[in-house]
Amino acid sequence: MQIPLEINFRHMEPSAAVEANIREKVAKLERYFDRIIGCRVVVEAPHQRRSKGKLYTVSVNISVPGKDLVVNHTGPKNHAHEDAYVAIRDAFSAAARQLEDHSRKVRGDVKTHEVPPHGKVVRLFPYEGYGFIALADGREIYFHRNAVTNGGFDALEVGSEVRVSVAEGESAHGPQASTVAAIGKHHIVE
Repeated sequence: MQIPLEINFRHMEPSAAVEANIREKVAKLERYFDRIIGCRVVVEAPHQRRSKGKLYTVSVNISVPGKDLVVNHTGPKNHAHEDAYVAIRDAFSAAARQLEDHSRKVRGDVKTHEVPPHGKVVRLFPYEGYGFIALADGREIYFHRNAVTNGGFDALEVGSEVRVSVAEGESAHGPQASTVAAIGKHHIVE
C-alpha cells in the first residue's frame, strides 16, 4: 500500500487486539488485488443509550487506481454483529468479494453468459421419433424425441423455434442434440 492503513474507532476505546485483527485482514486483501493504494477502516460501537440490539458497524474504504471500493454493512441487522470480531470478519469478506470482482474486471476476465444455440425445426418424423433442426449458423442438427424437454416432442412442428444443446459426439445422422427445448413467445432475438 502506498498510503498507510488508517483505523478509526468511534464510540469505543481503541483496542490493540481489534487493530491487530484488522491489520491481518487488510494484509490478506492484497492477495486479491496487489495494487491497493490505501485502506481506511472505521469500527463503530453501538451507542450506550440503547438497551438491546447493540450491533457493531464496520466500514472499509479501499482505494485502488481509478476507484474507491466501499463496504458499509447497513443491510439487515445481524445479531452476530454484537461481537466486533464477527462484524469485522463479515465486512472484510464483503471487501474481498468486491476486490475479486474489481480484479477480474481489470484483467478482462468478466464472466459472459453465452447464448445457447437456437434454431428451427426443419424436418420432423413423428412416427419414427426424430427430426432435424437448422441452427442460426447454418448447421443442421439431428434430435431424438428423448432429447426434447418436458415430453414436448409431440407439440413440435416444422418451423417451431427451439433452444439446443449439441452433444460432443455425432450420431449416425451427423451432429446430435442432447437437449431440445421449445422457445415460447419470449424467445432469443438475434
